[in-house]
Amino acid sequence: MIQSMSSVFERELKRLIAEERVRLTEIIVGGFSIKTIEEYREIIGRIASLDTVIDLCDEAEKIVNKTL
Repeated sequence: MIQSMSSVFERELKRLIAEERVRLTEIIVGGFSIKTIEEYREIIGRIASLDTVIDLCDEAEKIVNKTL
């Protein structure tokens, strides 16, 4: 079965988001590059934003699948 460009794009986007989330989580766990509470909060906010994007992608996929 040939995958559509949009499904390949979605899979790749989710993979990149997951990799970025892991990278940011490693910064938090290591703690070496975090100097201030503001930096910590900013990274936590970025992680939360990436989680929201994944949730939105999943929701969009559900909506599209209902219409097909």
